[in-house]
Order: sequence, then C-alpha cells, then structure tokens
Amino acid sequence: MDSQITDLYREYRSGLLDRREFLKKVTVLAGGTAAACTLLPKLEGCPARAQVVAEDDARLHVEDIKYPAEKGDMLAHFTRPKGDEKLPAVVVIHENRGLNPHTRDVARRMALEGFLALAPDACSPLGGTPDDVDEARAKMRELDSEATVKNFVAAVKYLKTHPQSTGKVGCTGFCWGGGVTNQVAVNCPSLDAAVPFYGRQPAAEDVPKIKASMLIHYAGLDERINAGIEEFEEALKKAGIEYKIYMYDGAQHAFFNDTSTRYHAEAANLAWKRTIAFFKEKLKT
Repeated sequence: MDSQITDLYREYRSGLLDRREFLKKVTVLAGGTAAACTLLPKLEGCPARAQVVAEDDARLHVEDIKYPAEKGDMLAHFTRPKGDEKLPAVVVIHENRGLNPHTRDVARRMALEGFLALAPDACSPLGGTPDDVDEARAKMRELDSEATVKNFVAAVKYLKTHPQSTGKVGCTGFCWGGGVTNQVAVNCPSLDAAVPFYGRQPAAEDVPKIKASMLIHYAGLDERINAGIEEFEEALKKAGIEYKIYMYDGAQHAFFNDTSTRYHAEAANLAWKRTIAFFKEKLKT
C-alpha cells in the first residue's frame, strides 16, 4: 500500500484530518473513488498499527472493567503484570479522542514496567468511546468538565484500595489528558505523583492544593500550551510543590503519540524513560 495513503490514515486517526478531507485525498492518491473504496477496509482494519504491547501478551493480565464513580460506573482498560505481587498503580488518561487503541497500548506499556495500569474512558457517561475518530471527538466536547475530573479522581480512589495495590498511585495523561492530570492533582490530595504531557495548566490559585510530586513534559513547538508555563511554574514554586519541568526542543504537541504524524521518537523515548524513572522513585520507595 502507498506510504502516502497510510500516512494520511494516521493523520485521520489522530484527528489532524476530518473524514471528508481524508476521503478526498485518498481518492486522488488511489486514482479514483472505486480504488479508494477497496483500500478503506484494509486501512480501517488496522487501528492499532503502532501497537507496542499486544493485548494477549503472556506477561500481562489484561481486561476491560468498570469502576465506581460518583454518578455511575466508568469503563476502563485495566492491565497488570501476572502474579499476586502487590504493586503501585498509575492512571493513564487519553487524549481528546477518547479511549482508543493507542492509549490502551500505553497502559499495557506501563504495566510491563511493574505497575497496575488503569486507562479510564472519559466517554463512559455517554456510552463509551466510538470507533470513529470524528464521533469520538464530538462526544468528548459534550462532557461536563467538573464531572469528568471527579470520574478520574474516582479512578485514583479505586486503585488506592485495589487488592493488588500497595496504595501508592500516580497519574499521567496526554494532551487533553495532560490537562486532566493537572486537575486530578489539584482535586485529589491522596495522589502521590503526576506526569502531565503538554497539558493545559490549572489556575494559579488552585496550584497550592496539589500534594503530589510533579514531572511535567512540554513540547518546544507547542506555543498555545507553553504560554501558561511561566505562571504555572511560579505558582508551583510559591506553593513549595516538588516539581520538574522538561522541555523537548523541536517537538510538537502530541509528540508522544506514535500513531500521529507529530510523533517525535527521540523526545517520546526520553520522556517515557523519565516518566518511568519518576514513578518508580515516587511510588516504589
């Protein structure tokens, strides 16, 4: 299959192209509507093209579960190393396209590092994340922000008392999920560690509520998000919160997502290495 077509599909799946524009460009590259129609089933059949850890990985126990939140159950992808050992836990929060195969895969990567990993579906109150990216983004826009934060705080509480948990819990998230990670840190004083990836910063007056240690990743070319760094850092310093900020020069917003054209392998690998080291330091000691 033409690499240009697969690249277009990656852009579409990551939300950089809407479906109409995607189909228009594929039709041109394929040489006509009929040829494009024969390619689409093949493309749609591989949403987990960049999968790193398979769902049937023999080292892991993997399941889709429900956990209790304030106004009903939340859907989530839950994974952990096989065995009976008690382990620290990490909540993994998806981007603004819902709980897709990529985020589920990131949770499994986290589990292989020796954590219970829970990736909640923010769209649970609306029936869960649909497969279609455009529909998923539309659903995400319907969410009540305050209720959504509470649903993720409930994930921390669920992991705190899980029978295989040591009681230490961290949280990480990407893009939209990075902003939610910051809000979980503000609203959940029992959270032990937080790692937001290029997430929207909390209001300066809310920063003193944070009790968790913070490791914060930003992309050098992400002007919109980076505009809030100075005020956030000043508030962190003033509140005496333990934090570390890393800036990845040359990387764009969403650089960690290896299903996106914005993926920056060097930045993503370094940020992941730092994230795992940080969680092991804060949650395993």
